[in-house]
Amino acid sequence: MYASREDIGYDYGDDSKVGSKPIKPNPNIDGGWAWMIVLSSFLVHILIMGSQMALGILNMEWLEEFNQSRGLTAWVSSLSMGITLIVGPFIGLFISMCGCRKTAIIGGILNALGWILSAYASDVHYLFLTFGVTAGVGSGMVYLPAVVMVGQYFQKRRALAQGLSTTGTGFGAFLMTALLKYLCIEFGWRNAMFIQGAISLNLCVCGALMRPLSPKDAVSEKYVVRSNSEDNQAKALSHSAETTNGVLSEEPEKKEEATNEEVLGSAQHIESGGKSRGGRSMYGLRIIKTVSQLTVTVRKGFAIWYSSYFGAASLFTNRVFVAFIIWALFAYSSFVIPFIHLPEIVKQYNLSSQNNIFPLTSIIAIVHIFGKVILGIISDLPCVSTWNVFLMANFTLVTCILTLPLMQTYVSLAVVCALIGFSSGYFSLMPVVTEDLVGTKHLANAYGIIICANGISALFGPPFAGWIYDITQKYDYSFYISGSLYMVGIVFLLIQPCIQKKQPREKSTEEAQV
Repeated sequence: MYASREDIGYDYGDDSKVGSKPIKPNPNIDGGWAWMIVLSSFLVHILIMGSQMALGILNMEWLEEFNQSRGLTAWVSSLSMGITLIVGPFIGLFISMCGCRKTAIIGGILNALGWILSAYASDVHYLFLTFGVTAGVGSGMVYLPAVVMVGQYFQKRRALAQGLSTTGTGFGAFLMTALLKYLCIEFGWRNAMFIQGAISLNLCVCGALMRPLSPKDAVSEKYVVRSNSEDNQAKALSHSAETTNGVLSEEPEKKEEATNEEVLGSAQHIESGGKSRGGRSMYGLRIIKTVSQLTVTVRKGFAIWYSSYFGAASLFTNRVFVAFIIWALFAYSSFVIPFIHLPEIVKQYNLSSQNNIFPLTSIIAIVHIFGKVILGIISDLPCVSTWNVFLMANFTLVTCILTLPLMQTYVSLAVVCALIGFSSGYFSLMPVVTEDLVGTKHLANAYGIIICANGISALFGPPFAGWIYDITQKYDYSFYISGSLYMVGIVFLLIQPCIQKKQPREKSTEEAQV
């Protein structure tokens, strides 16, 4: 059985240091500005993930406008969703070099530009570049920092904080579906995308709220004392994950810092000597100093990013984490496909009049909100394992995906959609589970890998469903196949405890040999 969050410590590298000094808790950890970070992340989920969940409205407009096949047209939505997540590992590099705030602000500008340029699309292939790639990359540059910042600011109530922030997806899907439908009816889909682009500029404001933790805050966070270590095996796994994945060797870091100090020190020395030579040379020396600082920052950020993926401390050496990645490759498409193709399914079943009163996608979105909050609260209970809650939600979701094609009345479809919305609330637990596996230090890179795997799933899921429909004139087989693949991913989740038992045993064997 996977251990709960409370059973896993944060730093077992030196037990003598942990708890040796009473560290004064920082008011911004689990409180203060941390709630502004939750608000920022909440708004990001509304504007990005909520908008993407409402793309079924635009998908129908594109089918009528360009008269292309469903499979080809679905690539526009899936490219935007997929690229938002696939670029995660590369956004981790930006975060390492520039920080979350600057990355998010640049991403907000890029996302708005993608929406605005898409308003002038002449064909579907134009939308691939403007909406799929440009808006998708911009979304990814805002989405990952929004998730990472919540993980940095919260320790005791991480699951609840992530749950509250990610409810923006549900609110956004409900609000953006109604907004895009209204804008398309009143102004046409082109003007609707232009207006949505202007609204997306608010992502820059959200990015500005992502104030980084000071080094002093980071120290306080590092030495948070975790009690109730009832499961020794969980402690061993956490230690293994930290030493294998999260902790870079101290010697290279010291050498890197020494090199950095030499570069900056030489620049400062030149600057002090240049004061007597006049203002022009001072200006040039300041440019040299700025370039040197920028070079040092880029080198250090790239070194951390590279070590996380390809170095001796690679995240891929943690087999439990690799199993989690394999699950992510199959999971997300099962959640995305209903949002993209439900409007078409309702039209086929002649349920449009009932669906117009209360759309099925809105039912998923509203219940999704409650699912994230409730699952987050349950997971924070000391007697409950986050992993067990995560697993049960996955089982419920895959069952709903497999049974949805059997429902052909509005009431039955509404019940299944409500269950899909609630069980998909496990998305709020993904950052928590990821952080338990690799530690806070490498959460950005690790979660970048997870959402990249989800992005691949989202990229190919909707076009695959549209392609199956073009062949069979039914969406049933799309749900059956995606549900079966999702079940394969859940099997990898089920074998995690076996890997977990084996990994500490191998670790102890290596230590004995040393």
